[in-house]
Amino acid sequence: MTRWQGRGLAAVFGLAAALGQAPLGAWYLALPALAALITLVSRGARREGIWRAWFGGAGYFMAALNWIVQPFMVDVARDGWMAPFALPMMGFGLALFWAAAALPAARNRALGFAVCLGAAELARGYVLTGFPWALIGHIWIDTPVAQLAAWVGPSGLTLLTLLLAYGLTRGPWAAASGLMLAAAWGAGLWVLAQPMPAARAITLRLVQPDAAQQAKWDPDLAQQFFDRLLAYTRVRPAPDLVIWPETALPYSLDRHPEIAGMIAEAAGGAPVAVGLQRIKGERAWNSMVVLGADGSRLATYDKFHLVPFGEYIPFGDALFAWANISAFASQAGNGYSAGPGPQLLDLGPLGLVQPLICYEAVFPQDLRGVGRADWLLQITNDAWFGTWTGPFQHAAQARLRAIEQGLPLVRVANTGVTAVFDARGRITASLPFGTAAFLDAALPAALPITPYARFGEIPVLVLLAGLAALTFGRRKIVQA
Repeated sequence: MTRWQGRGLAAVFGLAAALGQAPLGAWYLALPALAALITLVSRGARREGIWRAWFGGAGYFMAALNWIVQPFMVDVARDGWMAPFALPMMGFGLALFWAAAALPAARNRALGFAVCLGAAELARGYVLTGFPWALIGHIWIDTPVAQLAAWVGPSGLTLLTLLLAYGLTRGPWAAASGLMLAAAWGAGLWVLAQPMPAARAITLRLVQPDAAQQAKWDPDLAQQFFDRLLAYTRVRPAPDLVIWPETALPYSLDRHPEIAGMIAEAAGGAPVAVGLQRIKGERAWNSMVVLGADGSRLATYDKFHLVPFGEYIPFGDALFAWANISAFASQAGNGYSAGPGPQLLDLGPLGLVQPLICYEAVFPQDLRGVGRADWLLQITNDAWFGTWTGPFQHAAQARLRAIEQGLPLVRVANTGVTAVFDARGRITASLPFGTAAFLDAALPAALPITPYARFGEIPVLVLLAGLAALTFGRRKIVQA
């Protein structure tokens, strides 16, 4: 096999592994593909193994993140020229984590590559603000195996996946991998069969306006979208809380304070959580404001984990002055300012809610350290992600947050996946994809705090350290 044949084959195996991500969820294809990639990387010479890991990662990320070109097509005249570069740059850039994981595989150590790849995927969620999208462990989200995330989180699922794949590379160990998977599947089924606590008598109204991204900020259509939001809010009987998605309000509440009264009147006494752009002077925030029955602001949350090059650009003011380059999402100024950090909002009889705006639901670490919420609320605008893979991957990751925390999650999208998930990640109510509609749904009950919510990544880090010591700390190492 020539060098380029090996690298091309690695890219094919990476692409096949990406089929395990939503919306396909083909874990049964992803697992053997990962096993094949581990074998290919571990059998190469040191330098060639690193190249194969890099190309395997590039194939994986370019397939899984194919939606990344969509934001550049919203305004083709301005941003379309960047689309051909975005996907390969993203794919090969993220694949550097996989290449780094291949360094210890220089001596044909398949187990070493599997363990280090688990560590690299964990690091990917933290380095340079993190990007834990399409983690290897996400292939289990639509299966009972995902329930293990309540103990070990997504990094634990990733490590489990890679150990299963490694077992498939070792003939005598293939049966052991099958038994391990069966045990994980059975444990998940047992968890899902357990009774849930009684739900509180709270009705939420999820409003999905379905505004296309190209039209969302069109001044001629703004009133149409606003009227649609008000019409859905006005339907009686009124719920206990009305929820509008991310940046749903096409006008500035700061510059037109009378709008708050219009929203409150439409809600008929119910509070309304409104996704909007909050503007003060020359600064803007991607925010959620909860309006009371009289239009007053009961609570405000500003998004703090912003999308790099989407909601803010490093050295953005200089780039804007030099080349007129600005963040895609922001309609005010040259990007958003970051909020102070994770928060709990006390909504009185509705309980303590932890808000997440769009991208923030991708980060499990952002849900720790602020106390225990009663439920999670994600508002999002998934029109940026197209209609094929992006919205479904985004929703799947949010679903995993519910399992990890043992908390119900309410997800309200401008267009995309609008749904209610119980504390075990099951959909209890949802709206059809890509339609303008609203949904009145009950808020599911919370479960006791999970081990992952309490300890975070510590158990996985301990396990990774133990496996690394076992793999690299002995002279006689199992050969691939």
